Amino acid sequence: MNPSRIIQMASAYWSSCVLFAASDAGVFDFLAKNGPSASDAVAKGQGLDPRGAELLLNACVAVDLLQKDGERFSNTPETGLFLVSGSPADLTRAIRYNRDVYAAWGRLGELAKTGQPVEAPALHLGEDAERTRTFALSMHGRAMAIGRAAVPMLDLSGAKQVFDAGGGPGTYSVMIAQAHPDVTCLVMDLPGVVAVADGLIAAQGMAGRVRTIPGDYHTAGFPQGNDVVLFFGVLHQESPESIQDLFARAYASLNPGGSVYVMDMMTDASHTRPPFSALFAVNMALTTESGWVFSDSELKGWLEGAGFTGFSVTPLPPPMPHWMARAGKRR
Repeated sequence: MNPSRIIQMASAYWSSCVLFAASDAGVFDFLAKNGPSASDAVAKGQGLDPRGAELLLNACVAVDLLQKDGERFSNTPETGLFLVSGSPADLTRAIRYNRDVYAAWGRLGELAKTGQPVEAPALHLGEDAERTRTFALSMHGRAMAIGRAAVPMLDLSGAKQVFDAGGGPGTYSVMIAQAHPDVTCLVMDLPGVVAVADGLIAAQGMAGRVRTIPGDYHTAGFPQGNDVVLFFGVLHQESPESIQDLFARAYASLNPGGSVYVMDMMTDASHTRPPFSALFAVNMALTTESGWVFSDSELKGWLEGAGFTGFSVTPLPPPMPHWMARAGKRR
């Protein structure tokens, strides 16, 4: 048998480290601004060691993040689109979350032995202000990409109030308010996260119709009179018991005929497919007490147990690995 797949897997993190280092060093931004450049010019412009910069740039070429013509390096069309700050499809903030959890993945053996996260969730949820800001901005970057597909999937006809439970930076709510002028959105999240969200919401000119509620959705009361409740990318950090409680409280907060939407990673009943969702379950367990990924059939059972009817679930368009589920409250 050929061991190539296992050997490649053993060094797969090398490519990730090249990506993170080049992005953090501003390599792609420099080349977008200055055009094809030699490594010493990149080093001088970005405050890097000349030898270190050349090694990093050559590695970028090796993993198809840069092109090299003679001694000059340039962005590929792919990196120019996704890895240059401020580009229409900028992913630089989104990948910083992957960078921040890199160290935790190196401690996966500890999780297997103890069943406990190897990193305190409070680090990125308020305890460390800079880590919290990086986390919120990363979620904003991800949501900007995901929201373009997710928001049009929502049926908000006749809706006036949307409650975004664990809404993080408020990105989805801003996109909803922009697309639906008659809708007001309420975003609940922890105080440290909301502090970042308020700035992002104001910068997008939506402070009047997207309001934040600082609080822990495990214990804080849900606002009443909702036409729609969103759980977007939050339930993968909750236990089954917590999810059932959140759905019961969401049901009570909804007007008759209202809807709940869940957008998240999901697996099949085996919890092994699709592979990305199964690996994401490990990622969440490394950094949260109850992190995992549930199956679509489990989600259906919890929603129906809370009184919801008309369950449906649909995948988001590729390459996004998320699914969108909906259920309704009886009129």
